Amino acid sequence: MRKLIVSNMVSLDGYFEGANGDLSWHVVDDEFHQYAEEMLNAADVILLGRKTYQMMASYWPSEAAIATDPIIARKMNSLPKIVFSRSLDKVCWNNTGIVKDDIVTTIKKLKEQTGKDILILGSGSIVSAFTQQGLINEYAIIINPVILGAGKPQFTGLEDKKKLDLVNIKILKSGVVILYYQLIQQA
Repeated sequence: MRKLIVSNMVSLDGYFEGANGDLSWHVVDDEFHQYAEEMLNAADVILLGRKTYQMMASYWPSEAAIATDPIIARKMNSLPKIVFSRSLDKVCWNNTGIVKDDIVTTIKKLKEQTGKDILILGSGSIVSAFTQQGLINEYAIIINPVILGAGKPQFTGLEDKKKLDLVNIKILKSGVVILYYQLIQQA
């Protein structure tokens, strides 16, 4: 069975997006690019919410992205992507489909298929929804060395706590710390 893995950058105070959608605080250097390549090589499907899809679809196919980050751009543009959105009617990024409803069934079917892991990037609302449903197996929380003081928190609207087990830690020279947690299945 495939794992559903979240990989998201957060500030030290738990925001994955700063005030007014600010992402300028993300530390993206050569060492982070190496992490991103490894993460993308271990997956064969990317899941996105509408807002993250629109942001990434406007960047990764661009000439600037292909010139600046050719390896990551190639993976982002070629991997199958699923956007969870009730408001989008069409998508134009290569290898992308839309799921409007029946999220739980869609995720369970994906996880039952053979293949590599399934990856969620960004997409705070679907991360919260999938967390509430117990669908996420692993969280790679990328803590950036910054305190924002305001923004959009990584998790919202959860009705109950989810216990996690810390399974790995990776410290980058930039001060970024990647914490790998797995969901402890409740009986």
